[in-house]
Amino acid sequence: VCNYRIIFWIFQELQIDYSKYEHPPVLTVEEQAKYVSSSEGALSKNLFLKDKKNRYYIVSAMTDTKVDMKVLSQRLGLGKGGIRMAPEEALSELLQVSLGCVTPFAVVNESARDVSLLLDQKFKNQTRCIFHPLSNDVSVSLNTLGLDKFLQSIGRDSVYIDLEVNANPVVGKDQPPDLAVYVPSNSVVVPELPTKTASIQTASKNVSAEKTKPVASAKPSKLAGNGKSAVEDSALLVFKNPEKFVEEILDKTTALLLSEGKGENVEALAETFRKRLTSEFTHLAVMYKNTAYSQGFYAGTQSQPKRP
Repeated sequence: VCNYRIIFWIFQELQIDYSKYEHPPVLTVEEQAKYVSSSEGALSKNLFLKDKKNRYYIVSAMTDTKVDMKVLSQRLGLGKGGIRMAPEEALSELLQVSLGCVTPFAVVNESARDVSLLLDQKFKNQTRCIFHPLSNDVSVSLNTLGLDKFLQSIGRDSVYIDLEVNANPVVGKDQPPDLAVYVPSNSVVVPELPTKTASIQTASKNVSAEKTKPVASAKPSKLAGNGKSAVEDSALLVFKNPEKFVEEILDKTTALLLSEGKGENVEALAETFRKRLTSEFTHLAVMYKNTAYSQGFYAGTQSQPKRP
């Protein structure tokens, strides 16, 4: 999971102007407003949605913006009932956040690379906007230029749309859906939780998540005789998983430290060393992983041959 401190680290690296507000965990805009004054910026509500083809969307809007799900579905070219609230398991699998923490910043995670992000055009008229930075016990205030800079740094385009236009959109041969271009190209299969799906808490109200049918894992099973040994698979896992990568670094470092010294003081120092550096190293490893993905994705899209 991408810790919210990583978001602030990116802000600092990009020299993005922001204000940070720590407060008790909140699940609604009303609760958040008790701790963050409207004078600090415009509060937001965030919806995590999916369509029938398992494509996912984050819709981030001003609290007073009326988001009509049927209209939005039609404008995306999905019909009147083509989108619904995403199931709870998708929060942890794709956005890597918990209930009440849906945010535009969640697209920093590699697992959210196929999630479409749609931003309310009214944000552009605000001096500053307020979002949770992956955690609902913290709020961050920044302007849209800062948000755009953040998204650009991870290979994302900022998509601002008028969520209140076309109350009755006309879609036909001569008038295609105006938001269809923002429909993700890839489907994402998310394994269902073993327990009953809970309701997803949006920023303004509770919306019960519709129970979904069990689906197979998105990861294809490995075929026998593929030539990879268990040792090779284990080595690859270390580099795919930031936590295991950091554990490998600390194992080697503490082993060296213990080999160079003796006594209880050295062992206590090694344990303190691990505890204090684990989280920081993990944050950096996740950041490098996300950056590498973003740069690789950008390079891949730029090198695609032009179609005749």
